[in-house]
Amino acid sequence: MSTHNYHFTSESVSEGHPDKVADQISDAILDAYLTLDPDAKVACECLITTKQLVIAGEITSTAQVDAVEVARETIRKIGYIDDAIGFDYATAGYINLLHKQSPEINQSVAEGGAGDQGLMFGYACRETEELMPLPIALAHQLMERQAWLRKTGQLSWLLPDAKSQVTIRYHGNTPAGVEKVVLSTQHRADISQEEIKAAVIEQIILPVISPYLEGALPEYLINPSGSFTIGGPHGDTGLTGRKIIVDTYGGSCPHGGGAFSGKDPSKVDRSGAYAARYVAKHIVAAGIAERCTVQVSYAIGRAEPTSLYVNTHGTGKTDDETIEQSIRGLFNLSPNGIIKTLGLKSPIYSQTAAYGHFGKVDLPWEIIDPTIIDVLKRIR
Repeated sequence: MSTHNYHFTSESVSEGHPDKVADQISDAILDAYLTLDPDAKVACECLITTKQLVIAGEITSTAQVDAVEVARETIRKIGYIDDAIGFDYATAGYINLLHKQSPEINQSVAEGGAGDQGLMFGYACRETEELMPLPIALAHQLMERQAWLRKTGQLSWLLPDAKSQVTIRYHGNTPAGVEKVVLSTQHRADISQEEIKAAVIEQIILPVISPYLEGALPEYLINPSGSFTIGGPHGDTGLTGRKIIVDTYGGSCPHGGGAFSGKDPSKVDRSGAYAARYVAKHIVAAGIAERCTVQVSYAIGRAEPTSLYVNTHGTGKTDDETIEQSIRGLFNLSPNGIIKTLGLKSPIYSQTAAYGHFGKVDLPWEIIDPTIIDVLKRIR
C-alpha cells in the first residue's frame, strides 16, 4: 500500500462542451432506436462545428427514427439557441450519413460474439460514497452545478461551454484536501472577469468542495486565459468519443481506448467497460479491497473474454488470483451475459453522455447485488 504523498488531478467538461454535445446527440439517437427496437444495432458518430452538424455511422434496426429531429431537440435542451453563443439548433445545417451495419459484424454479434476485439477497464475505490475517485467526482459536480445555475437563471451570464479541473492532495492513498481548482466558463460579454471570478468561487466552487477544505487553502484559477465569450461548436469543433477519460475515472486507472457514446450494448467497448466497473465496485463494496482495477478483453466473434485481470493495488484482504477465480464464477462476462445481467437493451444512455458514465447510483452497473456481496465476503 502506498505511503507517499502526492497530488492527482482530474478534469470534467460541461454538457455544452462541443465534444459532449456530440456525445449527447449520439446517445440520444441510440436511445430513440432502443425505445422502438431493443435489438437495434447502432454505432452513431457526430461532428459539430460552426452552424453545421454531421451525423454518421452504421445502424441496423426495424425502427424508423428521425435522427436530425432527435439531434435538434438535444441541442435545444443543452441551450444552444442562438449563433451568438456558439450554435443555433433551429437554423443550423444537418447532414445525415447513417447507413446499415456491415453484415459480417452483424453476424458475429447475432451469434453472441463480441462485435470487435478490445480491452476495457473498470475501477472502484473508497474515496467517495459512490466508490469513485474524489478528483473526478468533484470535477463532475462542479460542471453539474454550473449547468444548474445557468439553466435556473441564477447566474444569467453563464453560457453552456465550460471545463473544470480539480487537484487533490493525497497522504498515501487517502485524499487529504483540495489543492487547486481550475474552472473556465463561457459567459456573456457584459460582465467583468472580477465579477465572474467572485461568483464562480462563491456559487459554484465552494458549495461543492467546502466539505473537503479542512486544513486546505486551495488555489482558484477562474478563466485563466481571460475572456471566454466565443465557445461551443463555433469556438471548437466537437466529436463523439473524444472525452474518454472524462467519461471514466479521470485517469485514476488505465483506459482501453474505446469510446462509449452512440454504441449499442453489443459493442464491448461500452458493455465490457460497464461490466468491469460492476465487478470492481462489488469487490470494493464487499470490503475485500480498498481499491480495485479490473480489465477484460475480447476477440471479435467470440463470446468469452480472452483475458481477465484483477489488481487490488496491495489493498486486498486476500490475493488477487483468488479474487479473480471468484469473479469467473460469479459474473457472466460474455456480451450477452452482460446485456442480460445489466438490462442494457433499455434506452438509458442519454443520461451517461455528460458528467461521466460511472458513479451515478441509479445506473444498472452501479447497483450492488447483495447476493454477490455475500459470496465475495466469504472468500476473505
